[in-house]
Formats: sequence, C-alpha cells, structure tokens
Amino acid sequence: EELELLERLLGLPGGNKYGVQGERKVPVLQTNNGPGLTGLMTIAAHLVRQARKDQLLGSTAEEKAVVQQWLEYRVTRVNGGSSKEDTRTILKDLNMHLEDKVYLAGNIFTLADILMYYGLHHIMVDLTVQEKEKYLNVSRWFNHIQHYPGVRQHLSNVVFIKNRLYTNAH
Repeated sequence: EELELLERLLGLPGGNKYGVQGERKVPVLQTNNGPGLTGLMTIAAHLVRQARKDQLLGSTAEEKAVVQQWLEYRVTRVNGGSSKEDTRTILKDLNMHLEDKVYLAGNIFTLADILMYYGLHHIMVDLTVQEKEKYLNVSRWFNHIQHYPGVRQHLSNVVFIKNRLYTNAH
C-alpha cells in the first residue's frame, strides 16, 4: 500500500503489480522485463527514478548517503520495531536528529521523509498529547510532512495541539 501511495504522490500512472515475500513481508514489484525488484528501498528508489524526481534521493553525495541511511533505518528499525520499547527508541532517535533540521536529510524534502512518514503514521495516530509533546521535534516534522502536498492522501490527519494547555507559570 505504501508503494501505491508513493506512486500516486510521484504522479506515476500506477498499475504496477506488488506482492510480498517471506514472513517479513518484503515488498516485491513484478516488472514486465525480467525478474522482479525486491525490497522497499529498492522499489521506492526505482519509482522515484521512473518519475524523474531524482532530487528526492538527494543532490550531493552527502545528501544521498543521508537519505540512504534513513531509508535503511526505516526498513531495519521502524519495520522491525514492534514493542513499546522499540517505538520509544525510534521516536527518541528521530527527535534528537530532527532537533536542528526541517527534514531528515537537513533542509531538503526527500524520499526518506516520505517513507518515514508512511512508516510512522500508525504510531503517531496512537500517541497521546503528552507523548506528542515529549517528542516535539518528531511531532513538528510529522505535522509538516503530512501537510506537504500529495503526501497524506487517504491517511488520517494526525492532530497536534498548537498551543500548550498547561504552562509552568502560575
């Protein structure tokens, strides 16, 4: 489903046939010519190139590496993370990383932001207001990405309270 969302976001015609393989449900894209492509990162990068939106993969060598790093993190940590403890670690990691950044790769919107958004959506939906405040940088980033044109599509809007309900001043 995530790859279909990405296809629509990229403005591709769709109609690709996706499947999954193995117990870890690794995505597979059936191509017309030759063997299928396997793995979320591989297929997503392929779709980005197909749509001729290579800037989503980063412009400089360093940006490309950072995008790759976060895509790997997304596949190894976010997909694998199922326990409350894993989720907390992921949110803590991201919160620290996003402290001085608008996007995961710094100041440019990339494929890493898109796939991380899709990967975290089900987690963010379930967070309490207090938890969202605890991970303020993640909340700011997530809210920004969900309002990025074309990203959210049919996914539910995650609400973030703009003003603090309680202040320390009495």
